[in-house]
Amino acid sequence: MEVQVNIDCADADALRDFYCKALGYEAASGGGQYRSCVPVGDARGPKLVFQQVSESKRVKNRVHLDLVVGADIEGAAARFVALGATRISAQPLREQGCSWIVMADPEGNEICICEN
Repeated sequence: MEVQVNIDCADADALRDFYCKALGYEAASGGGQYRSCVPVGDARGPKLVFQQVSESKRVKNRVHLDLVVGADIEGAAARFVALGATRISAQPLREQGCSWIVMADPEGNEICICEN
C-alpha cells in the first residue's frame, strides 16, 4: 500500500518548493490545482500532494506531519525557519521521553520537528 499525504493550500507551487527543500524531496508530476513531491532515489517516505484551494486555513490541523530529524532539533528548526517556516513553541516540548518543536509551514499548517 502506498501512502500519500494531501495538503490543501493557497499556493501549491510555493508550498511544494518549501517541502522539497525542507525534506530533501524532488518535484513530481502534477496538473491543474495539484502539485506533488516525492523522496529522491531510493529514499523512503510518503508522496506529498499539494492541492490549491480557494479557502484559507481557519483552525488547528486535525492531521500534521511529525518530521523525525535526529538529535539536533534546534538546528533543524532553524533551517526550517530559514526556508520560511514559523516557530510556534519557544522551547522544545517534552513528554514520555520524546522532544519536539512545534512549527508552522509557510501557509500555517502545523508540523513538528522531532528528536529520535
